[in-house]
Amino acid sequence: MFFLEEQIVEKLHRRLIKSFTDILILAELENRPMSGYDAIAFIHNKFDVLVSAGTVYSLLRSLERDELIKAWIDKSKRIYTLTKKGKKTIKAIRNANNEIQNILKDLL
Repeated sequence: MFFLEEQIVEKLHRRLIKSFTDILILAELENRPMSGYDAIAFIHNKFDVLVSAGTVYSLLRSLERDELIKAWIDKSKRIYTLTKKGKKTIKAIRNANNEIQNILKDLL
């Protein structure tokens, strides 16, 4: 029985990380500029979840279109940083932490 619970938790963990990849990237961009490769490595190293390059680069383009991040070219790599709007967005998400936890609790 314990093995089944462990499998369920691991699957849910991967699903949550993949669902919230945009927020994870925004939060890490508060600490440092990153390339797409850096974002993939960050998620893999911190959460032991491998997200595809296609997913991450598509997400980065979307965040850039929404003006949450901006990019510049450095040695043929696009490096991303937060914009003012991105900083305000991640701050609002952090301030809503309790509400977000309640939403997750209410799911069950």
